[in-house]
Order: sequence, then C-alpha cells, then structure tokens
Amino acid sequence: MAGSERVTIRIPEERIHKLQALVEAGKFDTISDAVRAAIDKFVQDEFTPEYIEKVTVELPKGNVVDLQQLVHTGDSISVDDAIRNAIREYIRLKMSKAMDELDK
Repeated sequence: MAGSERVTIRIPEERIHKLQALVEAGKFDTISDAVRAAIDKFVQDEFTPEYIEKVTVELPKGNVVDLQQLVHTGDSISVDDAIRNAIREYIRLKMSKAMDELDK
C-alpha cells in the first residue's frame, strides 16, 4: 500500500473476535481492512463540514427494506437520500401545520 504507514495498536480480544466475525461473514477481506474502514468512517465523521450535522438513526429492518425499495424504484438515489427526503418532508409538513395554527 503506497503512501501508508504502519501503526501498532492494542485491541481488546472481544473486539478482535467481532472483527474476525465480520471477516468470516464476508464483509471485509481481513481484520486490517475492517479496522481501516472504521478509521476512515471516524475521520470522515470528524471532518464533516460545519454546516452539516451527522445523525445516526436506528430503524427496524422492515423500514430499511422499504427505504431500499424507494431506491430500487428510482424515488431516491440511496437509502441515506431516502431518509433525508423523508425528514425534509416531515419537517415541511410540521412547519406548514404550525404556520397554519399561527394564522388562526
């Protein structure tokens, strides 16, 4: 790997087992690949532009399947995009309702 540097870290045994399980499940080729992916995500999250706030959402698998269907039908370009669209629409509806209430 060009332009890289070796770093030695200690990882608790239970985490190594979980990383190995990810490798065995085919999610990563090696434990090193899994660790690199985790570091990449961490760095990406830490260097998000100031005008963006990242939020983690836990959803039931059925909702994720529904979101994937929206992507499959072309309604959204990704699951993340489908979630952003849903949140925007929810906020738009709530704000519209609140404005209607103020006008009364």
